[in-house]
Amino acid sequence: MELQDRIIAQFHTSIDVKVHAVELLTPLIAHASEMMLHCLLSEGKILCCGNGRSAIDSQLFTTQLLNRFERDRPGLPAMNLSADAATLTAIASEFNYNDVYSKQIRALGQPGDILLAISSSGRSANIVQAIQAAHDRDMMVIAMTGTDGGDISSLLRPEEVELRVPSEMPVRIQEVHTLIIHCLCDLIDFQLFGGE
Repeated sequence: MELQDRIIAQFHTSIDVKVHAVELLTPLIAHASEMMLHCLLSEGKILCCGNGRSAIDSQLFTTQLLNRFERDRPGLPAMNLSADAATLTAIASEFNYNDVYSKQIRALGQPGDILLAISSSGRSANIVQAIQAAHDRDMMVIAMTGTDGGDISSLLRPEEVELRVPSEMPVRIQEVHTLIIHCLCDLIDFQLFGGE
């Protein structure tokens, strides 16, 4: 019974965090989707980055924009800065790991583009530098964080959005980040192509 109790506890904890998150984040997720829609309609693109599990979420988001979410539609311009191992290791080796995203943003980012920066702790130095680089390129930032928002929270401009999951537990934060990504993809599709 002990194993089953642990499973039930995992589900209940996850549900509790999601219930709290939906109360806090629904209007912010809607606003973030509107920012992304405006970017895409203005022929901009969305650059995305994260570390570890957040890099997987970055890949999930860009794959669902470039290919499809739940319906067939034209691909939408998105780039996962976490995906190119050769570029990441070259920058990390020749410069510094903290530069792996900022260097790419300075090369690829354009005014009007959006950076989707994902960090459960909000303290990843390379994500902080990515946000600074995005600002230097006149890009807007949407940040997905957790806990207290870390260093990222204070970097965001008033017109930017922080989707901060109300939890101290990295696993729960990451679960909600994945759900937020699904919401963003759904809202983008709905706003561009209507309901099905």
